Amino acid sequence: MDYQRGRYSWVLRPLLTSLDILIINLLAFCFFSFNDQNLYFFSSGIFNNKHVLYIIYSIIFWLFSTTFIGFYRVYRYTSVLNIVSLIVKQFFIFAIAVYAFIGMFRSVNVGALVTLRYLIYSFIIICAIKLLSYFLLKTFRKRLNGNVRHVVIIGNSEGAKELKFIFRNKKELGYHLLAMFGNEKWIENKGTVKDSFKFLEQANNVDEIYCAIDELTEKEINDFVKYANSHHCNIKFIPNTKKLFTKRLKTDFYNYLPVLSIQKVALNQDFNKLVKRTFDIIFSLFIIIFILSWITLILFILIKMESKGPLFYTHKRNGINYKEFVCYKFRSLRTVQEIDGTYVKQNDNRVTKIGRFLRRTSIDELPQFVNVLLGDMSVVGPRPHMLSYTDEYSKKIDKYNFIFRHHVKPGITGLAQIKGYRGEIKNDEDIINRIKYDIFYIENWSILLDLRIIFQTIINIFKGQEKAY
Repeated sequence: MDYQRGRYSWVLRPLLTSLDILIINLLAFCFFSFNDQNLYFFSSGIFNNKHVLYIIYSIIFWLFSTTFIGFYRVYRYTSVLNIVSLIVKQFFIFAIAVYAFIGMFRSVNVGALVTLRYLIYSFIIICAIKLLSYFLLKTFRKRLNGNVRHVVIIGNSEGAKELKFIFRNKKELGYHLLAMFGNEKWIENKGTVKDSFKFLEQANNVDEIYCAIDELTEKEINDFVKYANSHHCNIKFIPNTKKLFTKRLKTDFYNYLPVLSIQKVALNQDFNKLVKRTFDIIFSLFIIIFILSWITLILFILIKMESKGPLFYTHKRNGINYKEFVCYKFRSLRTVQEIDGTYVKQNDNRVTKIGRFLRRTSIDELPQFVNVLLGDMSVVGPRPHMLSYTDEYSKKIDKYNFIFRHHVKPGITGLAQIKGYRGEIKNDEDIINRIKYDIFYIENWSILLDLRIIFQTIINIFKGQEKAY
């Protein structure tokens, strides 16, 4: 996810958008002589005026089409060729829209060549403004040292060294390299990776952190992700330039050097987050009020009758962006101490009689709807792992995929669980398939998919699953 701190995008993009819309409508008045008889579809009101109707039509279509192709998503490292490519795409898309408008209404009588001249002149001006603003910003960064992003590089890889060269020698990009850290001795290094955390805590102006991902341990990556999330700065990854890159991470090119950042998946888009969070709150409140409220009292008596200890079992898990949170379950074991690297096995003597029933029916997971209400979890999502397992599994799974999995909230149930990949991990294939289904869920999320997973989970409770023990 990209954070924008102290930048001009929030002003420039709306300004350029408004300016472009103004241009296409002003030139429409100059080139188009609409006949103001009644339109074919409208018999009265402001829609009798084709100029007004075209303004409304052009604004809606311009906003829709530019958003679709990312017309205004131009960054400091975007090349001129990419900008020209965006302009050409938008030209053809908008041309189709304009000709469609003229062909839609019988009373509109504008020649095809006149329309083409209108489009060409409009886009020449739009292209000039877009490129002018692009080069003015570059000059502003290079000559006046403005619009600068303060960055830190972690690692000694060839990619890290090349990135350092780009930041130092291409001032028009507007990157100020504060420091470089790495475990190998190198004259440019300000210290080791461990020293970098002290530096980051003391520095309050770091905008972006670039990590040579193949040189860092999973714990170090987790710590950098946590820091970036809590301090609202961007974290990006420098891959091994000899390897192929996963599409699950966004790839940007600084000259010819690829730099990866965590892709903002559909699940984390603002509207989708609102939809999913609203569903989570309504569904969890329903479960807490109508099921958890009365079943808790019954289980308190049954659990206490069989073994001493608390009603609830609390344990720490990794959530979104590796954030640790306390996860709740009904106690199903005779012990409450979490033992690293120890899954509950089939016929495990630590499981109580009532505990076997709770685990087989997944009733022991019901208190996690409190976690959902608190915002630590979602009803549906990748299952959270014990902290020790997070480190262990990361060594068996591609790092990019494992990081991607932790970029959404964990869930009470998930696609991997209904497919049978739950509970005890007996071999590497179990965890690989679990991650595979988690990634598929994240990339293909929809509210209908959530409902399908919940429905299948309910069926599995009554039907039973092989690893539900």
